[in-house]
Amino acid sequence: MSEIHLPAPSIQLLPDLLISQIAAGEVVERPASVLKELLENALDAGSSTIQIQLEEGGVKLIRISDDGCGIAKDELALALTRHATSKITSLDDLERVSTLGFRGEALASVAAVARLTLTSRQAQANHAWRLLGENQATPEPAALALGTVIEMRDLYYNTPARRKFLKSEGTEFAHCAEAVKRIALAYPHVAFTLSHNGRVSLHLAKSDSRTRAGAILGDDFLVESRAIDTGDGPLRVFGQCALPTHSSARNDAQYFYVNGRFVRDKLLSHALRQAYQDMLHGSRYPAYCLFLEIDPASVDVNVHPAKTEVRFRDSRAVHQFVFHAVQRTLSSPLNAGAEAPPTHFLTSAQASSEDSRPNYSQWTARQASLRSSEPVVASYLAFAKSANSTSTQSKYQPLPETLADDEVPPLGYALAQLQGIYILAQNTQGMVIIDMHAAHERILYEKLKTALDSHQVATQTLLIPSVFAADALDVEAAEEHAEALKDLGFDLAPMGPKQLAVRAVPALLQAADPAEMVRTLLAELREHGLSQLMTVRRNELLATMACHGAVRARRLLSVPEMNALLRQMEDTERADQCNHGRPTWTQLSMSELDRLFLRGK
Repeated sequence: MSEIHLPAPSIQLLPDLLISQIAAGEVVERPASVLKELLENALDAGSSTIQIQLEEGGVKLIRISDDGCGIAKDELALALTRHATSKITSLDDLERVSTLGFRGEALASVAAVARLTLTSRQAQANHAWRLLGENQATPEPAALALGTVIEMRDLYYNTPARRKFLKSEGTEFAHCAEAVKRIALAYPHVAFTLSHNGRVSLHLAKSDSRTRAGAILGDDFLVESRAIDTGDGPLRVFGQCALPTHSSARNDAQYFYVNGRFVRDKLLSHALRQAYQDMLHGSRYPAYCLFLEIDPASVDVNVHPAKTEVRFRDSRAVHQFVFHAVQRTLSSPLNAGAEAPPTHFLTSAQASSEDSRPNYSQWTARQASLRSSEPVVASYLAFAKSANSTSTQSKYQPLPETLADDEVPPLGYALAQLQGIYILAQNTQGMVIIDMHAAHERILYEKLKTALDSHQVATQTLLIPSVFAADALDVEAAEEHAEALKDLGFDLAPMGPKQLAVRAVPALLQAADPAEMVRTLLAELREHGLSQLMTVRRNELLATMACHGAVRARRLLSVPEMNALLRQMEDTERADQCNHGRPTWTQLSMSELDRLFLRGK
């Protein structure tokens, strides 16, 4: 069978309209993409008030009205030309981009797939001018006070094949609303109004960063988050990172900005995930609203069509800076020299009033002397020795009368136990409820990490070795990894082909069941191997050990023991959450208690 040779196709230039429509495919994915580009232009123009009107999810109409500097009459047609911009003039400008838009293709791309109308007036102009993007005719006079109005109608009217890929009206509007929120978070000094089908759905007045974050992410986010503002040379990161208790099953409350530009960067996401890893369950996502300031010459923002990804010149330095800044903020102990209680101590009303914040500076200065008066604190948590003595248990102990309100520790002083599970304490805000097992688990975990890192794991020799039945594989694992087990504070000895004796355990875990703890440890060794267990899964192993050693539920504690636990919590990093990401304590303010009992009604 003879081969058929087709003539080689000739190379030809594409028509300008087709070129623009192909380019639009990179910029205009859906109505939200158009909205983002137009909002960025409005912000680059120095607007202080922006109004957004949408119809049918933005497919039928997107109208952006701003009070920015406006566009001159002679430049209206040029603004709709591909790669025409006022924001860069040289390669040096491109390498130090400080504006949101800079490529000069947004308006041209939108005009290629929709009916675009551009109306603008500069401050010195006698009146506004309007230009229809469809035929790019001569601008005509129009009425407008100041600024620019960009109106896009009938998206993809001339490319129906792409229009059929759009989702429902509700879905497209949700994407548009999210685009507005992303930009509004970074520009709190700009007022935004978003309306859909004639109804206002979002109104954001001019405010500060914290107020804007509360308006978009909710007051709960502010109450359960910690403020961060850390600088190191040309780098600065600031904003709010929520505590793990405010985590969710989705990653839709994560906002990170580089020089005011919202990004979804893998490097930054990894740094934040690492900062939360010791406090958050693997299937949960943290919430944050963070801003990174960096020299524009050190970051390339022109690596993605939608400009949602960036590339750093020194990516490792940025990763480590963000990781350590967020980790230090989240892991700081409750009593870390704070002039005021942590953010999550306060209700929304209290957070807005400086007068309602107690001053802990005097308490911080006297901290050591106060604790030295408690012998149980000085000798650490003596649970094992005193738990069996019920005669020393007190049902109630008020706040010391010799201390003023501003000298009371953040977690206050213990009053009683509830069902042998929770500790009830009183501080200046009201009542504190502590999950004693979760809190003690975190304390032991952090101490084990510190001891192992410094190769100073103290051991406690058992008076009577704990002998338990073990299979041959466990006995073999104990003999093979004897040195590694000693580094962890364990001393094991085979007592026969199917028996092991525990002769020593880590001193921090002396109250745990030795046999049960060693069984778990050997099972981990057999499943994952020594190298992985001591590197990748090291913290998981220590968390398991801490869980075994933590004080159990239903165990009665004396008031001094409870107070000892509270003081240890205040000195421990990440004490707000246990090793599994659960909260260790919560605060009920007096105002919340009053509402429960209708006081003042």
